[in-house]
Amino acid sequence: MCFRPGQADDALTTICVERGMAGLNVAPKRKEIYKYEAPWTLYSMNWSVRPDKRFRLAIGSFVEEYNNKVQVISLDEDSAEFSAKSTFDHPYPTTKIMWIPDAKGVFPDLLATSGDYLRIWKAGEPDTRLECLLNNNKNSDFCAPLTSFDWNEVEPNLIGTSSIDTTCTIWGLETGQVVGKVGGTGNCVSGHVKTQLIAHDKEVYDIAFSRAGGGRDMFASVGADGSVRMFDLRHLEHSTIIYEDPQHRPLLRLAWNRQDPSYLATISMDACEVVILDVRVPCTPVARLSNHRACVNGIAWAPHSSCHICTAGDDHQALIWDIQQMPRAIEDPILAYTAAEGEINQIQWGATQPDWIAICYNRSLEILRV
Repeated sequence: MCFRPGQADDALTTICVERGMAGLNVAPKRKEIYKYEAPWTLYSMNWSVRPDKRFRLAIGSFVEEYNNKVQVISLDEDSAEFSAKSTFDHPYPTTKIMWIPDAKGVFPDLLATSGDYLRIWKAGEPDTRLECLLNNNKNSDFCAPLTSFDWNEVEPNLIGTSSIDTTCTIWGLETGQVVGKVGGTGNCVSGHVKTQLIAHDKEVYDIAFSRAGGGRDMFASVGADGSVRMFDLRHLEHSTIIYEDPQHRPLLRLAWNRQDPSYLATISMDACEVVILDVRVPCTPVARLSNHRACVNGIAWAPHSSCHICTAGDDHQALIWDIQQMPRAIEDPILAYTAAEGEINQIQWGATQPDWIAICYNRSLEILRV
């Protein structure tokens, strides 16, 4: 399989076997890795969660100019090839891409992107169209760039954005629920600001909703002040500081455990480790995952397990860790993939595809069977 057991620096981890050998219930002859080469350097990427779109992803270009692209690609399992289903223009590179968390397929087929603004798109083949542009600074031509956002899984009409202007904004969407509408020129999606708050003392770099307390009202954010802060939409007059980086380095990303809302992971700027936190024991990490040999860029919890997390970084490695022995030290990853041909800047574990992890490096997207 693509991920090989052993320590991260084991030379055998570079072997990627494409004949269903070791692994869990791997059928023979099935490929373990699929690759797509984009026309431009990739950064943002995410899996679709619709049940009828098994191997569909959206990818965003990283071109240092105004004109960028977003592409929707899909894997044909018979031909074992990815193909582009839709390509559309996007102002500036997307800082994040996310599909509506609609595992039952009852909402319109929507895609969101962040950059200068939050944009909601209606996916189509070949035409994906802009449904609405959400800007909470109506009185000025200036807009503070959005660093990230999260789409609430329990309440898909809620999206939270983080910005360099120190704020987080919670948006309420009206999706119209007009599925299969024919004719007419009006868009069926609109949005409004439900609340905006100053979340940090400096730029906010990431935001993520928690599944705790019903999964609707709790969220956390990280930022340039080096702190992880937790908020409750029902009590926004105060927040809880979960962690502060000892060197006050900016914290760039955070991710909640998908099965146990007590745990979250974060990474600091230029750090070769991932910090695991327990919200019940604030300010003291319960684990540090330290086997990367260059800075970590991405973290992704397993969708189906509370004790597995994948990390990826500039050392061309994606590592899977088993954290169930916490609070004892986690010495080594249980699986490693080191065949990436460049610095991995993005990693996503398919929410409805627990056997597959997607990574991006240079112009390449790869999906890897775990």
